[in-house]
Amino acid sequence: MQTSIDAPAAAAGWRDGRKPLWPLALLVPVLPLLAYALWEAGAGPAAWWLTPAVVFGLIPIIDVLLGDDGENPPDDVVRRLQEVRYYRWITFLFLPVQYAALLLGAWVWTRGGLGAVGAAGLVATIGIVNGLAINTAHELGHKRESVERWMSKIALAPTGYGHFYVEHNRGHHVRVATPEDPASARLGESFYAFWPRTVWRSLISAWRLEFGRFRLRHRSPWTLRNNLLNAGLMTVVLFTLLIAVFGWQLVPFLLLQAIVGFSLLEAVNYLEHYGLCRRRTATGRYEKVDPRHSWNSDRLVTNVFLFQLQRHSDHHANPLRRYQTLRSFDVSPQLPGGYASMVLLALVPPLWYRVMNPRVLAHYGGDLTLANRNPRAEARLRRRYGRPSADPTAVHAARRDPSPGSAGPHR
Repeated sequence: MQTSIDAPAAAAGWRDGRKPLWPLALLVPVLPLLAYALWEAGAGPAAWWLTPAVVFGLIPIIDVLLGDDGENPPDDVVRRLQEVRYYRWITFLFLPVQYAALLLGAWVWTRGGLGAVGAAGLVATIGIVNGLAINTAHELGHKRESVERWMSKIALAPTGYGHFYVEHNRGHHVRVATPEDPASARLGESFYAFWPRTVWRSLISAWRLEFGRFRLRHRSPWTLRNNLLNAGLMTVVLFTLLIAVFGWQLVPFLLLQAIVGFSLLEAVNYLEHYGLCRRRTATGRYEKVDPRHSWNSDRLVTNVFLFQLQRHSDHHANPLRRYQTLRSFDVSPQLPGGYASMVLLALVPPLWYRVMNPRVLAHYGGDLTLANRNPRAEARLRRRYGRPSADPTAVHAARRDPSPGSAGPHR
């Protein structure tokens, strides 16, 4: 029988068993260098598909083989664990390797000889690296330290997604799991319908939030203190320098890898809150965000590669927590796989609906009205799922506030 993680004995002897594994998060930005070595060794254009094969093939397989790791750091050690700089330096190191991969990709693209298969693989490879860099930017951008916030914008520059720094922190975290949030996918909404909605509306929201901040202070927003402008300028400067060095033929590569990168981010956004909804209180405001409003996964391998982004419920409850201290919650709805496999599933809407729609309904005790629903799919959803809840106690459980003791490892 597993003892409580809050027991003093557990805290006294607790060690982070994943500590030696965290540097594996740097493997993905290193893969393009290995792909280049294979290409030079005569492996052909297929070498440039190494990164997609590892991320969406090998990692999901290892995830299944190794399974879940639901261990949480005891509350007594969290504060000390937060201050260990080893974990921080791993996120810092991601950036130079990310930029090395980008420079390599630019050089290989302009060098030529890739062919259609190799060119597509190179775009996918660098796009995946810069897409995962958005996750590193996500970890850095939530911190109070100025240097980490600036590094977050640097990590976002290759995808031209600097507005994420504003919208995610001040928009998504406020509106998460509501119909008003462009980054919360709705039940019955495909990824292909979600993508244009979240890309466009997140940009508009970031613009309104940042320019509104200056308006409230009666100051001009046309300054480098504007986070949209300084983050966007980083992309302009980066792309200008790369084009100056490698030539105009680099433009298609820069644009395509950026689209792949931020599309990977939005695929993750799609699955993180799919169909989950916060209820309005008697005052007309939305209830407080709690562990029921994010899909979680404790797959060990993907959590290591993503700085525990999959422990998303604790992240929303405690945005300033560093990745090594994030906890798993018993009351959080669980994905059937890690993010790598779930992203692939999201690309095939019929399979996604078959797997995830019943889980959303089960989370709400069969009551469709509790979910965040796609208005365009309302009739279809009601025809298929719009029956009264067969288990009123389950609905009650879905709606009640989680108890303080619910933050524990999955059993």
